Parts: sequence; structure tokens; C-alpha cells
Amino acid sequence: MLKAILFDFDGVLTIDKTGSESITKYLAKESKIPLDRIQKSYYRYNRALLYGETTHEEIWPSFCKDLGKELDIKILNAAYEATKLDSEMIKYVKQLKEIYKIGMITDNKCDRINAILSYHQLQSYFDVVSISAQYHSDKKEKEIFVGTMQSLQVAAKECVFIDNSEQNLIVPQRLGMQTILFDPDHRDIAQLNKRIEAMQ
Repeated sequence: MLKAILFDFDGVLTIDKTGSESITKYLAKESKIPLDRIQKSYYRYNRALLYGETTHEEIWPSFCKDLGKELDIKILNAAYEATKLDSEMIKYVKQLKEIYKIGMITDNKCDRINAILSYHQLQSYFDVVSISAQYHSDKKEKEIFVGTMQSLQVAAKECVFIDNSEQNLIVPQRLGMQTILFDPDHRDIAQLNKRIEAMQ
């Protein structure tokens, strides 16, 4: 019996496919620095940020030095708040919350996810939010999935995990979860709902 629905964040609940894409696009737009330069500098730190090995505050001075321009770190919070959510998907999550336990499992930075949830007042939509930076491991490893199930007090066979990347479905499948690959280009919520209903 299906008890918990677990969502990836970027690419499923948001329009951009990755959080790094959202951040770098916003920084480039506001700073007037070419996107490729922003991305080259930012991605040097991205893995360490996602694994919680460092923070934006720690890397910011060297990031700005790479760019050759001092940027106020407050621009990051503005970038988080500018993240484009899929409003219809958020409504769907709210509907599902009336029936199932709802979790988020995301390869992300803690400051970003916490800021977005607070800005859009989405905390009540999720029973648990699991962020790679908290676990010091990502969705290619089992810890973040096991920790989420423990928090929700559910077994793997009682969960479905939804992600827009096929490689992120490998580990949950091995653990015994049902999985759904979400197409971030077509964003077909009706089809997603049919698949979830078929798993009940």
C-alpha cells in the first residue's frame, strides 16, 4: 500500500532543471556578467556545496575574486526567491498531502531550500525535507533515502520517488521503492497522477 510520495525539487517542482541553473542565470542577469563566466566560477564549488563540505558564505570571497567583481552575497537570497516554481505542481502536492505523507529529496544547498520554502510558505506541504548537504551524500547513495524513510516511518515498498533524472532513480529502485521518471519539458501532471493512482 502506497503511504508516501517523495519528490525531487528542481525540475519536478520547479521549471529550471537544476538549482545551479536557477542560481547562475539570476546572478548573470543581475550582475551583467556573462553566464558562461558565472557558471565556470560557480561550478568549481558546486559539488562541495551540494555535499555540505562548504557553504556559500565560505566560498563567496574566492567566487567573487574569480569573477573579478565584488557581488553582495544578498544577491543569492534574491536568486533563491526568484526560483520559478511550477504552481500547478505545487497545487498537486497540496492535494496529495491530504492522502499521503509527502517528502522532498533533493541534491541541494540547505540555505537555498530553506529560503525557498520560507519565502513561498511551503513548509507545511512536506512531512520531511531531505537535502544532500545535510546528509553529505547525494541521490547516487542510499543514505538520503534511508534517512527519509526513517523520518516518515515507512518502508521502501510503501514509497514512490519522482525525479526528472533517470540516474537518480537507480538507488531508490534498488532499495525497493517504486519510481517515476518525470518529464520536465512536458510537465504532464495528469499522466503523473494516473501513474500514482495505479500504484495504490
